[in-house]
Amino acid sequence: MTVLRTSWGLSLRFRPRALGVGAGAAVLAAGFGLVALGSGDYPMGPADVLRTLTGGGSVAEQFIVLELRLPRLVTALLVGAALALAGTVFQSLVRNPLGSPDILGFTQGASTGALVVVVLGGSSLALAGAAVVGGLGTGLVIYALAWRRGVHGYRLILVGIGVAAILTGVNGYLLTRAPLMEAARAVLWLTGSLDGRGWANAGPLLAVLVVLAPLVLVGCAPALRMMELGDDAASALGVRVRRLRLVLLAAAVLLVSFAAAAAGPVSFVALVAPHVAKRLTRSPGPNLLPSMAVGAALLVGADLVAQRAFAGHQLPVGVVTGVIGGGYLVWLLAMERRAGRL
Repeated sequence: MTVLRTSWGLSLRFRPRALGVGAGAAVLAAGFGLVALGSGDYPMGPADVLRTLTGGGSVAEQFIVLELRLPRLVTALLVGAALALAGTVFQSLVRNPLGSPDILGFTQGASTGALVVVVLGGSSLALAGAAVVGGLGTGLVIYALAWRRGVHGYRLILVGIGVAAILTGVNGYLLTRAPLMEAARAVLWLTGSLDGRGWANAGPLLAVLVVLAPLVLVGCAPALRMMELGDDAASALGVRVRRLRLVLLAAAVLLVSFAAAAAGPVSFVALVAPHVAKRLTRSPGPNLLPSMAVGAALLVGADLVAQRAFAGHQLPVGVVTGVIGGGYLVWLLAMERRAGRL
């Protein structure tokens, strides 16, 4: 741990390795993004892309980069960072490596809200809003069911798994009630897709991240690190455990809901990114900022693979993250069993 003291009395604590991992992941995400902006039916070199981003380039290049490809890239960066931050918060709160919105039912709740709009008929804006409402409503239900003189890790996990199972059945039923064309559209959204994403998709999530990321990174990170020692120890150190848990859960649910509204319920990023960040930093604690950078790089890289893996055919990005995350989950369960924790 390195402590930097400023001339006006402010002390900043950071781990050099964690800072290096976050910076490296950010550079990797930028590299993936540069390749993504220059590849496609109208290929461009890195120099041409950078020139266009700084105001140069032809009218056609500006339209392709700034209006078609850049919004998709920004949405991927924001969704990856938001999901990674939410996953890190969940795993820290429940003190379990399997704590993830994919497993605890929050993404299923966002999907339920979106599917209701699909069945009833509605615009893309209404679908995004319903996804946010569904995610928040699911968070309230899980919190209420898990409450018993506070919300504790394993109780929250068990309640979340049960709610996720119920909502999965509800979502399957809603798909059967939707018109055929709308059901096909809903299946694509449920897989998680960045196809056709514009500034209108990225804007709300950016606003939420601007508000919630500093709150979690600056306002709650030290107390969250203490909570990993246990509620009793955190309370003895002066942490208001119940209030902090409520604030962090609300922030994580909002991040997941708005990320789902922007790109659909992209799977496993929230589970994998915190683990990768922790293994790279080799440091205890939630590793919030490195996790965000790893999540952004992971989703941008997965989207690049989804666009270029099969010539002439694009995969939804959720297919790629599902393959990566599913394999990682199997490996993680095997490691937990070998360590005697399962």
